[in-house]
Order: sequence, then structure tokens, then C-alpha cells
Amino acid sequence: MHAVQCFSMITAPEEAKATPIQRGRRRRVLTDLARIFSTIFNPFLTALALFVILAHAGATDAVSFWYLLFTSTFFTSIGPMLYVLWLYATARIADLDMSVRAERQKVFSVFIIFYALGTMTLYLLHAPTLMTASMAGFTAASLVVGFITRSWKISTHSLGITAPLVVLIYMYGPQPLPFLVLIPIVGWSRVWLKAHTPSQVVAGTALGAVSVLFFLRAFRLL
Repeated sequence: MHAVQCFSMITAPEEAKATPIQRGRRRRVLTDLARIFSTIFNPFLTALALFVILAHAGATDAVSFWYLLFTSTFFTSIGPMLYVLWLYATARIADLDMSVRAERQKVFSVFIIFYALGTMTLYLLHAPTLMTASMAGFTAASLVVGFITRSWKISTHSLGITAPLVVLIYMYGPQPLPFLVLIPIVGWSRVWLKAHTPSQVVAGTALGAVSVLFFLRAFRLL
């Protein structure tokens, strides 16, 4: 608390000296930066990155790699992303962030179907257990988000960056730990863009971690 006050006292004179144009430019720079982080760490893309790594880790050759990769990413990224783009292109949703609550409810119902089918498909194909458990975690998280969306709005960006990082830490131990800094960065970007409140960001982070840990335990990987 004292550190924040000291920082505010140091920066306050600089802010006072700044012209309205300078202050406006700083806000635009921060807004552009927040949009960049929000776009790069979109949940579809973070899920894609995770399952590329899982497919590589679980594959025995090039054919099995591409087989696992396409099967997993179709249900977590490619299919849902194409569905959202189609909804936006046909004016069925107002924006790609699905800001309207009623729209989010319908979309997440379809996401749940995608993830559930993905989990069943990986299980029936005897995919690596970690890949199936991760998909199951996405399914459970989508169910919770779909339920919460009826009355509240939870940050799927925070969920989408946290869940893959938990899986990577399980796989590689402390090596991915520095990447945990991405969680507050993505959370800040969503709050700065006024897409979410801090509590919605925290809730998304917690849900991402808990859903993955639960299914790692359920599949006896922990």
C-alpha cells in the first residue's frame, strides 16, 4: 500500500505537467497494447498452442502428431472459432467478444457440445491421457461459464491463459513458471478495455486452474 502511495506521489507531478494531448496519447498507447495482448492471447489461440504442444508430446511419429493435432484442435479452436466468425459475419452476434449476455449464453451452449464431443472422441481414440484430461477440463470450464453467463460475465481470456499454463507446469515442472506473468498481463488488458471487472478476471483465472487440476486428479495424473 505504501509503495503504491509513493509511486503515485512520484508520478503525480509528471501527470500534472502532461498536456491533455500527451495524456490522451498515453491512454491510446495503453489501449492499443491491451488490444494486442487481448488478441494474441485469445482463448482459441491459447487452446490451439496448448494442443500443439500436447500433440507433439504424445505423438510417436509425424502421422500421429497431425492426427492428434487436428482431432484436438478441431474441437477446441478451429470449430468454435469458425462458428463464432460465422455468427459475426451473419450479424447473429454484435461483436467477436460476444459482449451481449444473451448472445454469449447461446454461443457457450455450442462450445460445450464441441468440447464434450472432443473429450469423447479423444477417449474413444485412446489419445494420450493428458490430452483427454485437458479436453475434459475445457468441457467442465465451459459448462461453468455457460451457467455463470446467465447472471454474470466471467473472463474467458483469463481462463484461457491460466488453464494451458497449469497443464504446461504439470508437464515441464518449474520451466514454464516465468510465463505465469502472462496471467496478470492478460487480466489487466481485459480490465483496461472495460471488457471485464477485476473480480471477473480473478474468477476466470481460478476457474481455469481448478478445472484443469480437478481433471488431472480425476484421470489419476496427480
